[in-house]
Amino acid sequence: MVHFLHHTPRNIVPPEAQKDALGCCVVQEEASPYTLVNICLNVLIANLEKLCSERPDGTLCLPEHWSFPQEVADRFLRVMTWQGKLTDRTASIFRGNQMKLKLVNIQKAKISTAAFIKAFCHHKLIELNATAVHADLPVPDIISGLCSNNWIQQNLRCLLLDSTSIPQNSRLLFFSQLTGLRILSVFNVCFHTEDLANVSQLPRLESLDISNTLVTDISALLTCKDRLKSLTMHYLKCLSMTKPQILAVIRGLTCLLHLDISVHRQLKSDLAFHLLQQKDILPNVVSLDISGGSCITDEAVELFIQQRPAMQFVGLLATDAGTSDFFTANQGLRVAGGASMSQISEALSRYRNRSCFMKEALCRLFTETFSMEVTMPAILKLQKNCLLSLTNSRILVDVPFDRFDAAKFVMRWLCKHENPKMQTMAVSVTSILALQLSPEQMAQLEELFMAVKELLAIVKQKTTKNLDDVTLLFTLKALWNLTDGSPAACKHFIENQGLEIFIQVLETFSESAIQSKVLGLLNNIAEIRELSSKLVTEDALKHINSLLCSREMEVSYFAAGIIAHLTSDRQLWISRDFQRRALLQDLHAAIQNWPSSSCKMTALVTYRSLKTFFPLLGNFSQPEVQLWALWAVCHVCSKNPSKYCKMLVEEEGLQLLCDIQEHSEATPQAQQIAASILNDFRMHFMNYQRPTLCQMPF
Repeated sequence: MVHFLHHTPRNIVPPEAQKDALGCCVVQEEASPYTLVNICLNVLIANLEKLCSERPDGTLCLPEHWSFPQEVADRFLRVMTWQGKLTDRTASIFRGNQMKLKLVNIQKAKISTAAFIKAFCHHKLIELNATAVHADLPVPDIISGLCSNNWIQQNLRCLLLDSTSIPQNSRLLFFSQLTGLRILSVFNVCFHTEDLANVSQLPRLESLDISNTLVTDISALLTCKDRLKSLTMHYLKCLSMTKPQILAVIRGLTCLLHLDISVHRQLKSDLAFHLLQQKDILPNVVSLDISGGSCITDEAVELFIQQRPAMQFVGLLATDAGTSDFFTANQGLRVAGGASMSQISEALSRYRNRSCFMKEALCRLFTETFSMEVTMPAILKLQKNCLLSLTNSRILVDVPFDRFDAAKFVMRWLCKHENPKMQTMAVSVTSILALQLSPEQMAQLEELFMAVKELLAIVKQKTTKNLDDVTLLFTLKALWNLTDGSPAACKHFIENQGLEIFIQVLETFSESAIQSKVLGLLNNIAEIRELSSKLVTEDALKHINSLLCSREMEVSYFAAGIIAHLTSDRQLWISRDFQRRALLQDLHAAIQNWPSSSCKMTALVTYRSLKTFFPLLGNFSQPEVQLWALWAVCHVCSKNPSKYCKMLVEEEGLQLLCDIQEHSEATPQAQQIAASILNDFRMHFMNYQRPTLCQMPF
């Protein structure tokens, strides 16, 4: 059961895709046109080195007669930051008074403390977004720089410091001098309980985000109970207070309009469950986020909201709540959850910066869209975007979602005869998903027959036109993976003239990348006794035998595998035994010309199971067949011993190797390779108890 394994995760991006100001790939025909102001700013930024003069210290300086109004200056800085062009050298253009800044966005910028202070701290700033700035500009230096300007101390209203660094030897963070501060976010920052006490003294503080910080006690919040309107405590994992103590603090925050106590589902926190039981808490709340909480029911949420009719939002993603008709009937209530498309849409909008919830929302989105048979343009575009998202191998491999439903969805897309770019993406995703479904699931796929037929049609079209493009490679790979361990897919392949089409491919293309994929699939056919006879034809054997002598190791290897499987079944050769013996001689000669079994191959192959080798390993009457199987097992065990040595144990293949070592009819070369495999096993499982039927020199 051989199939292709991706070397590295990758995205399939349409050729016309471009990057917007945020660095995100967008297809221009679906993107909004850029504004004239942005076009002008992009030109300025691209030519900044030409337009500016250089100071003695190497930094840039704007022409003296230039002056930017505040709105344009703010946008200019924002675009520079998005494009990654804000550095110590370029930030210097914001010195002096030619630029008048108010809303400064330097997120993810790599600038030093000195450059930050010189460029920005003399302006009359009312907002600063320093999210995830480089470690060269730590939080204490940002606060110190801002406090050096008396105007900023009294008038800075919003400060965002999410994911910003703090030196290990740093002392208390003195936010208290920023007396005008109304909004503060320190999400994912080394922010302690002592810092919270300092922040709580701010006389105008209305909104605070302390998510994923090191705060252990939130009692200090009661200091600002008469002014705090928004409190976000997502994933506050270090809290050491009891639930009654936490609820007592929340109860005291009577001015709260928004509360977020969402949490990663894995933490199994029931704080939200207990909060919902309280009647005398959060009387003015209009927004409550309890996503990820445990033991949350529709009934509890409904009762809580009914007691607070002004509520406009509730977060229920990754909970057991949200399916009641109550949430759809209440038109004034927005729900971030996973029970409907509107809830999922709200979740995707709200949780852009929370990876745990984005994964959950995408999982729900895929599940919902896969099951929809629609013609509405908006939903079709949504499905198309889902397909585009699935081209990310990390999502396909790491994100939990129903891959069976995903395979059905993608195969249906494949058969819709969409434009070539969408077709290429669907083929690529099909290839990866095929490896993640069991043979039983593959057999249950109603779309499998049409998918194999469509893929073969693509191969035939490309071959007829002599086009060896990326779509052909993806299609061959998809067919290879679909037939891996799947008798149903192999049968569909044969019934749709797949063998004839693949022989045409071999006659048309001589590239080893194509040959190896064709032979890899034919290996899968040869492993199935009921279908292997279909390969015993003059045309097929002629091409397979000729490729046995290929200089490309992987091509020769796959050709040898087909011959080994076919010749091992003597019933196929009753009337042509002479040809069988000739093939075995060629097989033996090819293996003798191969390098060590630990050699590298261009195409990395992997197996779901080693059981298909076992009949060949026990075939002492045909040593050539046994030799190929031993070489193959030794190769994969040397490349990935942790996987395949374990597989040998679980599938009880060790005994066969021991038998080869001890059998009188085994060739010395076979015994040597068997010993090498067992040695790999010993190296990686030193503590494994020897099998009772095999004396191994541990």
